[in-house]
Parts: sequence; C-alpha cells; structure tokens
Amino acid sequence: MKGYFTRNSRKSSVVLLLSIVLLMSILSACGSKSSNSSSPSGESSGPAASGASAAPEVKKATLVLNWFPEPEHGGNFAALAKGYYKDAGFDMTLMPGGPSVSSTQIVASGKAEFGMANGDDILVAREQGIPIVAIATAFQKSPQALFYHKGSGISDFSDLNGHDVYVAATASYWQFMKNKYKLDKAQEMKYTGSLVNFLNDPNAVIQGYVTSETYTLNQQKIDYGILLNADSGYNIYAGVYFTTEKMIKEHPEQVKAFVEASVKGWDYYKDHSDEINPEIQKANPDMSLDMMKYSVEKGAEFAYGGDAATMGTGVITEARWSELQKQLLDVGVIKKNEDINKAFTTQFLPSK
Repeated sequence: MKGYFTRNSRKSSVVLLLSIVLLMSILSACGSKSSNSSSPSGESSGPAASGASAAPEVKKATLVLNWFPEPEHGGNFAALAKGYYKDAGFDMTLMPGGPSVSSTQIVASGKAEFGMANGDDILVAREQGIPIVAIATAFQKSPQALFYHKGSGISDFSDLNGHDVYVAATASYWQFMKNKYKLDKAQEMKYTGSLVNFLNDPNAVIQGYVTSETYTLNQQKIDYGILLNADSGYNIYAGVYFTTEKMIKEHPEQVKAFVEASVKGWDYYKDHSDEINPEIQKANPDMSLDMMKYSVEKGAEFAYGGDAATMGTGVITEARWSELQKQLLDVGVIKKNEDINKAFTTQFLPSK
C-alpha cells in the first residue's frame, strides 16, 4: 500500500482508496464474525474447531491401580509427572488399589474410566458378565512367584507335594499348577499378605513378587529359592490396562490417547526411574526409595523384555490371550469359550 500512495498523489485518488479500504474492512469484519460464530450447539464452526492446532479439552479421568502405588505403576506416575496425560487431554487421578479394591467392578460401574488387573482377571470378569476389554499391558510377564526355603527339598513345581503352600484362594495360577503337576498332596493354606508363617516354617511355601518380597527376604537374610509362575507354563500378562466396551465404542479417541500417554510414561520411566520414584513415594510413604530402586531393577525384564523388546512397550498379542484362555478352560476357571478378540484389542497401541 505504501507504493500505491507514492505513485498516486492526487487527492481524489486518496479519497477513493480510503473508501475502498473502509469497505474492505467492513466486509472483513463481517466475514470474521461469520466464520467464528458458534453453532447452535455452542461449538465453534471456524478453523479452530478443526482441532489442528487447538489443545485438547481436559477431561477428568481415573485409572484404578491393581495395588498400592509402587514401581509396578512407574509408567503411570511418569505420565502424570511429565504431563503426558495432560497433553493427551486428561486431568488424571491414579486411584490406589489393594486387597479390598476391585478395579474391574469400579471401572464397570462407570466410577473410573480405566483400570489395571492381571490377564486372567480380565477373562474371569468377562465370563461373569463384566464387559471390560484389555487395551495394553505394563508387564509382558508376571513377576509373581512361589518362594521356598533352600534345604526344603524343593527345586521344581512338582516338589510342592507335602508342603504347606500359602496362596490366595482365587489364584488361577494355583489351579493350573495343581492340575499340571498333580499337586494333590500339597496343603493349600490361606494367604494373608504376611510373610510371618513362611519365616517360621522352613518347609512352607508362599506366593509373592520377585520385585518386592525378595527385597524383604534379603533383608531378613533368608536362604530362599524362587519358582516363577511363568516358568510353570502359566505365562500371563500382568498389570493389564483395560476399559469398558462402552468407552471404546463412544470415546475411542480418549482410549487411544490414554494408551499412548501410558506407554510414553513407561518408556520414560525405563531410564528415569530415580526421578519418578519420589512421586510414587508421596502416594505410598511406606515404601522406601531403596526398595523402589531394587524393584525397578528386578522388574525391567518383565516390562521391557519379551515381545516389548521388538514390538514396543505395552504390546499384547492374540496368541498369548488365546493360550491363557485355553489354560483357564482346561482347569475349569472359566466355562465359556468366548471369541477371544472380544476380550482384548490392539487398535490403540502406538505403532512401532
């Protein structure tokens, strides 16, 4: 415009130009008002509504953990601390689990959007009519195991006959082991969460996690051995993320955003656990940072090994789910041979 005035200095030209500019300004203002006006629903119909550059709307959401906060949830605390959930559009709450907390029931009731459970819990819940679906996993292999005293004559699962075995009454893995290894002479004892009975009985066996109980046993200077559940052939996913069929149908973009943020959190936690562990401790002051560091070291292979090493963190496969379903059917834990593809989906996993 500056060049125009230089070339046209007559007053009439200036007046004409000003008139044109004024008219263009009016038309521009009208067009701007029209393009940015709201639709009857209150949603913008202009370019901003496309979401190309707009930040996602933040929605309150809850993830129900499968136990009290610990490094087994490190990826979720990383996603929270680093803002991955916020970037994905969530004001996320990590709800502690525990012996009296049923993540499957809470999510199914609509009181939380996402939950964590073991793979077999997902299939059992579905048979009970709870419409939940696995969408990713924290651990490719479960760190759950049976612990025994060295010198008790135990070296394999078949040696458990004649011993008191402290296990949870609903433990599906125990039903599998009893059937596979013919453990009709093993005495099933009620598991209370305490190591006292095991420590006082050199012939006893107790369930636990290699990422946590081993720390305590080492502190107690107990000479113990480990039978990893996965080595029995019962190789389930642990810390499985799930949501409802309804959530997947109505809000698939939110499910995808949650999975991607959680996986990103686990990938960050892999190399930055010392940064994130204090955040976990705030939620669970009873767990020391030393124990957390120990758990991280012991748990790395379970989270990042197996298929995750080549296919990406959080991956789940049809082959693994089908194998688990068959095992549960064989021992009568579940009765229905449901289409396994209804129990899990890989559609929300990040592309490798």
